[in-house]
Amino acid sequence: MRLWKQLAVSVVVLVVGAAAWVRFAPGAGETLAAIGVSHPLIDKLSKSQGSEGEGGRRNGRGQGGQGGFGDATLVVVRPSASAIVNDRLNAIGNGEAIHSVTVTPTATGNLTEILVKSGDRIAEGQVIARLDSDDQKVAAEQARLTRDSAAEKLQRYRNLSSARAVTAVEVRDTEIALQAAELALRTAELDLKRRDIVAPSKGVVGIITVNVGDYVTTSTPIAVVDDRSQILVDFWVPERFASKIFVDQPVTANAIAQPGRQLEGVIHAIDNRLDQASRTLRVRARLENPDDMLRAGMSFSVTMAFDGDRFPTVDPLAIQWSSDGSYIWRVKDDRSERVPVKIIQRNPDKVLVDAAVAEGDRIVTEGVQRLRDGGAVRVAGEKRREPEQKVAGEAQ
Repeated sequence: MRLWKQLAVSVVVLVVGAAAWVRFAPGAGETLAAIGVSHPLIDKLSKSQGSEGEGGRRNGRGQGGQGGFGDATLVVVRPSASAIVNDRLNAIGNGEAIHSVTVTPTATGNLTEILVKSGDRIAEGQVIARLDSDDQKVAAEQARLTRDSAAEKLQRYRNLSSARAVTAVEVRDTEIALQAAELALRTAELDLKRRDIVAPSKGVVGIITVNVGDYVTTSTPIAVVDDRSQILVDFWVPERFASKIFVDQPVTANAIAQPGRQLEGVIHAIDNRLDQASRTLRVRARLENPDDMLRAGMSFSVTMAFDGDRFPTVDPLAIQWSSDGSYIWRVKDDRSERVPVKIIQRNPDKVLVDAAVAEGDRIVTEGVQRLRDGGAVRVAGEKRREPEQKVAGEAQ
């Protein structure tokens, strides 16, 4: 583009901009006249603006609307409300029997009997299997004979000691021999008893994985016995709930495999430390299982209720940001007031904030761009009370 065309376009842009400024900016014409700039079009626009302003003032109107509020900013407000957070906890946990034990032999040997089957209910101390015990039976009989012989010898020595046929030392040696024989008998009987594999607790027998004739050791699992009269559910809770949970606190749970059935329980145990990787606390709940419908290994949805924390809520559009952080605009006495806030939780339809905001306060959601602290505002949809005017000729 040639230079003269660029100059022409620039002049046109300047004239149009000046005309728009004079047309819409109050006092622009007077400013230009004061610095010696004058043009018929500018004078015409300035007079037009002045006449409109006078007419508006005569009619009690301004650019902002009726009632003499020409400088007031038009805004849209919504009342603040309140909501509660941290009042409910939902977690998924795994169930375990109140007492579960894996039964193993206390000695090594070959299985000769299995006295229970999977699914049987057994009592504490009940024999569930036996190992071969021939050698132990022989050893026990031999120890019993030795004990009986030592007891008879001691009785003879005591009779002879009354006739002074034996010394007191010989009687004492015989007593010690009897005590040793009794200890040997007890050891032999204990070895024989260990050939019986007994249940250390009551419960239901799981699947038995061994057969008669198998050679087992002290680390071979014979069966798993679960006492499922109560079910323990382990779950993890966020760190913010750690100080709100205590033992025997009520909980409700639902088995994922049994929807619609609500279970009542209490907190059974709380871990003494948080997991540093997940910042969560391990908690164990206890559920009653009187009808034996629950099983170890089930997954449960656990719910806990708390008092919670109440915070004011505002519309998401009301949140504004500056170098000092987040804030909102509140309308009070037809004036805008800037209120700093701290965001607690964001939801699609509301934002929970920590601020000096009361429920029902009018919070600006639209028109925030032209607001200033303490500036006059006009709320859209609200009628303003007209100022009282004297009627012409009233004083006459």
